[in-house]
Amino acid sequence: MQCLKTLEGELEDKLYFGGEGIGFMDVGLVPFTPGGNFSIKAGCPKLPTWAKRCKENESVFKALSHPHKIYGFFLEHKEKLELN
Repeated sequence: MQCLKTLEGELEDKLYFGGEGIGFMDVGLVPFTPGGNFSIKAGCPKLPTWAKRCKENESVFKALSHPHKIYGFFLEHKEKLELN
């Protein structure tokens, strides 16, 4: 949770990490934002809003893989990745 709070602090009151426009930091981090029933809103209220904003960007939306595909990939490769 401390890492998320650090990111929250870096975001401050900006729309994106770089300011007014989406940048490399945003595109690099948004695939790792939580989904499903996991919520960080109580501890880091700015991050879910930022993630939603990023995912609404057409280019980002088209580039993101579906979470089930990512999870399936990790299940198939967890031994190679030593994530047991």
